[in-house]
Amino acid sequence: MEHDFEVWITPLMIGALILFMCFIIWDLARKSNAGKFGTIMLFVVLGAGMLVFVLKTVITTLMENGNL
Repeated sequence: MEHDFEVWITPLMIGALILFMCFIIWDLARKSNAGKFGTIMLFVVLGAGMLVFVLKTVITTLMENGNL
């Protein structure tokens, strides 16, 4: 039972954390009056770590299932 809960809740909480970090980046851009280009750059630079984490998870899953 505990293992099933962990398998179910971990991706959900990581997704919530990623959404919260996106909100933090957006709030930072808004409070600093970054403009459109500055906001895009903040999301590109600060969001790169989240993107790489998601890509790593997808690639690992594909490799484990033999699809890659």
